[in-house]
Amino acid sequence: MKIRGQTLFNNTPTEIILANGRVQTIHAVSSTNSDVWIAPVLIDIQVNGFAGFDLNVATVTSEDVSAMVRALWRVGTGFLCPTVVTGSFEGISNTFRAIVEACKTDSLVAHSILGIHLEGPYISAEDGPRGAHPLEHVREPDWDEFQRWQDIAEGQITIVTLAPEKKGAIPFIEKLVANGIVVALGHTNASGDDIQAAINAGARLSTHLGNGAHALIRRHPNYIWEQLGADELWASLIVDGHHLPPAVAKSMIRAKTLDRCLLVSDAVALAGMKPGIYEFAGKSVELTPERCVRLVGTEYLAGSAIELARGIENSVRFAGISLEEAVSLATRQPTHLLNAEAHVGKQANLILFQWDAAQCEINLLATIIRDELVYHSEARSTEDF
Repeated sequence: MKIRGQTLFNNTPTEIILANGRVQTIHAVSSTNSDVWIAPVLIDIQVNGFAGFDLNVATVTSEDVSAMVRALWRVGTGFLCPTVVTGSFEGISNTFRAIVEACKTDSLVAHSILGIHLEGPYISAEDGPRGAHPLEHVREPDWDEFQRWQDIAEGQITIVTLAPEKKGAIPFIEKLVANGIVVALGHTNASGDDIQAAINAGARLSTHLGNGAHALIRRHPNYIWEQLGADELWASLIVDGHHLPPAVAKSMIRAKTLDRCLLVSDAVALAGMKPGIYEFAGKSVELTPERCVRLVGTEYLAGSAIELARGIENSVRFAGISLEEAVSLATRQPTHLLNAEAHVGKQANLILFQWDAAQCEINLLATIIRDELVYHSEARSTEDF
């Protein structure tokens, strides 16, 4: 089988030859009339769940983890950091065990997992900054506890999101950085001094900047402006139209620049589900018809219900950037942040899609993971690419 298309980042007519569902060769051709774009698979460093599979429940299994990863392939996300949120020691440990076991039993899933993102429990206890994280499990940074988790995770914890104002947070950040872990600031009520101290200690990222925050804050100074203006910090953004209004998303992308932004879905298990009332992180949440997830009875958001491809579309719509630039925010930028170039580029990890420029919509046609065709759209036969 032959697939022809244009590579997105250098606009090269390209032919991919597959046999028995596996890539045999990829080479440039003189020309192609195909409307297919070829790009790296999307990378989502913040995924709490998807398609009904929740990483943050006591009953999560390795089969759930594998099924979630494989469901993400069907929407173009080929690499991810499964995200474990605030919980009890044993609850968090159980999720780590499930992720490790999934990697051991499914090599293709292991290939897709770039590391684990621990979001909490060392975050602000205040309503607003805490978001949907359960108050009873919020606590101070504990290096011994973290080391036990890293042992259980077999060294796979790659990103830690925390609040730098917590007691002991700065030396904790220094230890994380010394161990090669990306430190992200999030769910915080930090002062400017707290944020600068965290940067000096090696913090590199703001997790879902503009969210995990009070509904009302002083206009300036505040912890959003302080992070937005810090050139040392990258910013991950949830561009679903709910977490950040279009004008805010546009302003943040311009302020941070394309070099220091990346897109995340922050997807929860409700992504891909029907509207209704569900349970997430021990709380009742509502998925609205507009694909917005809120804590029931509040204005606080509780993760998103989109896949990363929708964030790419919205970034083009809201920020006026090109398709290539928007895709880079979900491919090249997270790769650079995690220093994962060697792993991501070692084999063919690609998506093939059509782009409706008028509607700013991606029509995913196929996903290739580690040279294997793991998804193709039923709406378009693989024989007519």
